[in-house]
Amino acid sequence: MLETLLPILIFTALALAAIGAVRRIRLWRQGRPSPVNLFKGLAALPRRYLVDLHHVVGRDKMISNTHVATAGGFVAAAVLMMLVHGLGIANPLLGGLLLLASASMFVGSLFVARRRINPPKRLSKGPWMRLPKSLMAFSIGVFLITLPTVGLLPEGLLEGGGSWLLALVLAGVVAWGLGEMFFGMTWGGPMKHAFAGALHLAFHRRAERFSTKKGGVGRSTGLKALNLEDEAAPLGVEKPADFTWNQLLGFDACVQCGRCEAVCPAFAAGQPLNPKKLIQDMVVGMAGGSDAAYAGSPYPGKPVGEHQGAPQAPIVAPVVMKEGKALVDADTLWSCTTCRACVEECPMMIEHVDAIVDMRRHLTLERGKTPNKGAEVLDNLIATDNPGGFDPGSRLNWAADLNLPLMADLKQVDVLLWLGDGAFDMRNQRTLRALVKVLRAAEVDFAVLGTEERDSGDVARRLGDEATFQSLAKRNIATLAKYRFLQIVTCDPHSFHVLGNEYGELGGVYDVRHHSTFIAELFDAGRLTFTPWKGGRVTYHDPCYLGRYNGEYEAPRNVLKALGIEVKEMERSGFRSRCCGGGGGAPITDIPGERRIPDMRMNDVKESGAEVVAVGCPQCTAMLEGVVDASAEVRDIAELVADALVESPAADTSRRPTATTTAEEVIV
Repeated sequence: MLETLLPILIFTALALAAIGAVRRIRLWRQGRPSPVNLFKGLAALPRRYLVDLHHVVGRDKMISNTHVATAGGFVAAAVLMMLVHGLGIANPLLGGLLLLASASMFVGSLFVARRRINPPKRLSKGPWMRLPKSLMAFSIGVFLITLPTVGLLPEGLLEGGGSWLLALVLAGVVAWGLGEMFFGMTWGGPMKHAFAGALHLAFHRRAERFSTKKGGVGRSTGLKALNLEDEAAPLGVEKPADFTWNQLLGFDACVQCGRCEAVCPAFAAGQPLNPKKLIQDMVVGMAGGSDAAYAGSPYPGKPVGEHQGAPQAPIVAPVVMKEGKALVDADTLWSCTTCRACVEECPMMIEHVDAIVDMRRHLTLERGKTPNKGAEVLDNLIATDNPGGFDPGSRLNWAADLNLPLMADLKQVDVLLWLGDGAFDMRNQRTLRALVKVLRAAEVDFAVLGTEERDSGDVARRLGDEATFQSLAKRNIATLAKYRFLQIVTCDPHSFHVLGNEYGELGGVYDVRHHSTFIAELFDAGRLTFTPWKGGRVTYHDPCYLGRYNGEYEAPRNVLKALGIEVKEMERSGFRSRCCGGGGGAPITDIPGERRIPDMRMNDVKESGAEVVAVGCPQCTAMLEGVVDASAEVRDIAELVADALVESPAADTSRRPTATTTAEEVIV
């Protein structure tokens, strides 16, 4: 009986899965075109899955091993089952391999079941709670029906006498497993992520994120520019169909593990954002329907079941709707600090921040709906080239006594010091003065643009005003083209990121250094000497735009080590550092929550026992110093270095680079 039933079950499940796959692909293809290399992407899939994906999944060893056993066992078992039981190739070798594969899958499913006994709050419940049972049904069923193939049970045991009942039971168990594993994979069950996830890895919108060399994943964090010359192109994303098709594919790949939810600072602060639900809402919008079936944590303060969407319907309602609500409320999008903690943690490598900024672009450029002080800041950038609306001619007032060299006078130098809009902030002016002191102590050949410098455009771009960003960027690029320099150095990670990673698409390619990296290089070259640290305990706060955006974690710590400081790490540090709340225009849009993000970060500092928190970002400084009753002093790395400088450093400056030195010859 099983010899007849199994091929029917297997190929019926495959046929239904194929129909579901076509249906699913049609849903993705509602999105805008996005050219991909079909064969190159498919050829790269094994490495992207086995190396890049597991580089992220492997951070949790138990889950990583569970995934290897379960997913690896399933893939092998599915292929072997089609050969042995579908095509009738009853080879003992293939049968033995099938037993091993199904046994591996069963062991993995036990750990999946254990995980679901008392699941963390971040995990979605609902249909996901049945997944361990379905995994077990598939693996046990396949294992048992394969035993006669390898001679461990008599061949006729399941065929004659009254054993037809046992055969039907086994067929039912196998059918249950096939339904979840094959049918559900393409029709929207919990295993949907396996189908969509594989294709997402193959046709990822940021193929440059994947490694081509030994060493794991790459880093691609710059936002993609809008083509403002194309009048037919949408200005941002108004409706789900405005996303590119591979963005929709990426949303569909979400496994609802909630890792993004667990690290999101806005969600932790009780603001109306949960990155996991946001991605699921995009899936709802792509397919059409409401969020009533969502089985995870809602947006704080916003109940599930009140929102709905469709591929061609606005994601954010243009006006208050009389019946029901659109897919997402605007406050959800404006709560994001663009810290990329969600992207860094996502095991499916989904780009949440790109999607949020794409939707913000529509709200800002098409509707003019930037909340709170957003419109004022954007108007200031247009009128005065800085978000505070200060007189552009006062950019160097803080340095009246420093006699800073100007690029307009020198024309070429080794280092262009990019001041950033911290030049208008009294607190950050202390950091800039300290950095100038350090550069002069190391006898660095540097100059500033002075009043020729404009805002980098970071704030405008994160707020969705791509037009103002590109205007500022192009004018800065035109200014920089007039001069010769080897490097740009800045104490602002946001300017560092934009200049180094986002100007290139507009024609400005530069070697940009964060000041902590540059100071570390100066120290290593023997051009700086410090007195030993005699202060209290120090911790270090990783700025999002230096760490997660640009992968620089070691240089600031190396500088602190050179000062004789033993860093007391916070529980959340490095790539899991908690955001200060200052990025993405969040202090400008100022969406209320249950608590403040910087307060939570200063509590992390307090728990470390540190008396000083070292920072490397003017926005982090402002946010952390704004905490009432803070337990630690906030000091920029440049300030700590300037205080420890020995006035006459014993450094060999005989090979100081000049503006004509090649990059390979630079010794810093």
